[in-house]
Amino acid sequence: MEAGPHDTEQERRDAADSGTRLSPDGPDDQDVIADEVEVELRPPRRLRIWQLAPIVVLAAVGSLMFAFPLAFGTGDGGAVVAMLGLLISCCAAGWGVMAARRVGHTWPGLPPRGSGERPDWRVLALYVGVAAAIVALAVWRVARLR
Repeated sequence: MEAGPHDTEQERRDAADSGTRLSPDGPDDQDVIADEVEVELRPPRRLRIWQLAPIVVLAAVGSLMFAFPLAFGTGDGGAVVAMLGLLISCCAAGWGVMAARRVGHTWPGLPPRGSGERPDWRVLALYVGVAAAIVALAVWRVARLR
């Protein structure tokens, strides 16, 4: 007695008879629905709360450390505290950008990751210009504390 299936003569005849009744792969012409919609079964990748919470906390702490010495001009250590707050805020922003990139988000105007498209140089120049202006204003303001 063997454990595997047997290909008997009766099974071959049944398969040949049923082969004429089976339709070829794919839908028949009369079975095609004109308004078929493809739906993605996987849920969209999103940033979870455990990913966002440390980023938001770091950004808030860094912003407060940066804003209070600038607003109230506290003593000699104000510039150091403000620069440390700016550094922490920038770290939180970078962490947020990397988390968003890992999930699949892109900056507006830039192509999606893995698409093979090249980013437009004008959009990149705009982002670099805005970042440089923000850093220059922050450093100028902290330098005025002295």
